[in-house]
Amino acid sequence: MIVDLRIYTCKPNKLPAFLKLYEEKAWPLQLKYLENCVGWYQTVEGALNTVVHMWGYTDQGDRERRRAAMAADPAWGEYLKAAAEQELLVAMENRILRRAPHFEKHLAAKG
Repeated sequence: MIVDLRIYTCKPNKLPAFLKLYEEKAWPLQLKYLENCVGWYQTVEGALNTVVHMWGYTDQGDRERRRAAMAADPAWGEYLKAAAEQELLVAMENRILRRAPHFEKHLAAKG
């Protein structure tokens, strides 16, 4: 399993607008195409105006297929256009993660 860790930083005072737009337009599409949301959070302390979400995939090929299918949906383009027009974000970052060997052993031991 790999995890796509995504970190988005909103402009000050734009986090509520981003969350509203995301929940209405992006969240349903991501659940439909990406399916395995590992977690979706907003920061309380530290770098403010930041959201972090993680999506699990079998492997990189699975991730690429799912994201390509979502990108081909016209509704995804509408979301991206709305987000750009509202100028909500300062930065977007993503990282592909895989489990460390000791954590794989931990999961196997839990059964």
